[in-house]
Amino acid sequence: MYKKILVVLLVLMLALGSLTGCGSSSTQSNGGSSNQSKSTSSEKVTLQVWIMPNSPQTVDDFLNVVKPFTDANPNIKIKVTVLDWGSAWTKITTAATSGVGPDVLQLGTTWVPAIASMGALEDLTDKVSDLGGASAFLPAAWNSTGIKNSGKTSAVPWFVDTRGIFYRTDVFEKAGIDPKQAFATWDSFLDAAKKINNMDINGQKIAAIGLPGKNDWNVVHNFASWIWGAGGDYLSPDDQHAVFNSQAALKGIDFYTGLALQGLVPKAVLEKNSTDVENLFAKGQFAMIFSGPWLVKNFSTPADKGGLSDTIAAKNYAVANLPEGPAGRFSFFGGSDLAIFKASTHKTEAYNLIKYLVTKEAQVNYAKVSGMLPALKEALDDPYITSDPHMAVFKEIAQYGRSYPAVPAWGQIENILLTHLGNVWDDVSGVKGPFNENMIVDEMNKAAEEVDGVLQQSK
Repeated sequence: MYKKILVVLLVLMLALGSLTGCGSSSTQSNGGSSNQSKSTSSEKVTLQVWIMPNSPQTVDDFLNVVKPFTDANPNIKIKVTVLDWGSAWTKITTAATSGVGPDVLQLGTTWVPAIASMGALEDLTDKVSDLGGASAFLPAAWNSTGIKNSGKTSAVPWFVDTRGIFYRTDVFEKAGIDPKQAFATWDSFLDAAKKINNMDINGQKIAAIGLPGKNDWNVVHNFASWIWGAGGDYLSPDDQHAVFNSQAALKGIDFYTGLALQGLVPKAVLEKNSTDVENLFAKGQFAMIFSGPWLVKNFSTPADKGGLSDTIAAKNYAVANLPEGPAGRFSFFGGSDLAIFKASTHKTEAYNLIKYLVTKEAQVNYAKVSGMLPALKEALDDPYITSDPHMAVFKEIAQYGRSYPAVPAWGQIENILLTHLGNVWDDVSGVKGPFNENMIVDEMNKAAEEVDGVLQQSK
């Protein structure tokens, strides 16, 4: 049934033919020169580009980064539409089914397989070598560029979202804890957290860790590193069954939720989202949080520009890799890819734009405005990354990156996990009464049953 639906959607898209993309928002500026990804055509072209709010001034930041490209191609005008993350999935799938969409679009890494399975993306397989080859990009990022085992490339890595530990250097110093030793293993991490918890810092008690709970958009991502670190996974090797209810996966879930159950995380914080937790850390309420490279940028940005540089944490922090679990050290790898809409009538120009966006120059410049990591390995060697002690740690963390299974049904699977892992946090918070470990087992078994049903339907 699933395949039949996909065929119908594809036929509808083809029948609608080469309708042009729609969009609103800004246009490019001209000036200067560059021969990078230069078009050989003089035909006036407007490229419709859909992106999400990746930086403070989304449209201007993007257009400034691509200015060398538009300078070299004065015949190309870029029109940017900014999609809110909350509505982007609906708008993109609507475009995929109707055939009316942009020329170039940003896709969350977990979205690529689903949109590709709808036949909505241009096949870029024959362009891979022209882009430097798969090996030019971080492996976990490249794994998100098409449907697993399809042999086809439907998107190109743009930037990377990964996680590390932000910790208060002054707190660790006062506690006499060596960060290198503290973040070596799960056990040493737990010991350090217990030693720090409720320490008196400048007349106030500080909690060891700040964690967002069910009200966070990163609920599934927040569990990933711990599930993998315990030797667990989300799906079986053949992607036919859920395995996040295995003993190994449950061990990872137990460790992560146990940070709150052991009193190392204030229960009130479990009602917050990631941004709330970052702001509370900045103000000095926690000794440690888990966050991404964007926070490094926020900590160097003045308050009058929306940053946190004047906070106590910004003046006393460092970044560390996540501790090694029983099965190894892993960091969740998300981020976004770039794709060409199959119905685009400007595919050559669209490809040239994407080709420019994955050059070292553009990758570094976009990292600077977005706070994300470049997906291109060469860009990670730029002084912007290597000369900053905090960003340099994220370069190291990137070597431990792991991404979700690139299967078309992942979007549905993630929604199921979002619900049930949210219920797990309710259990931990005592919403359903006194906590017992069977609550987590029961919840993950229910989630596995639902996911297995989705996987069966998608065959």
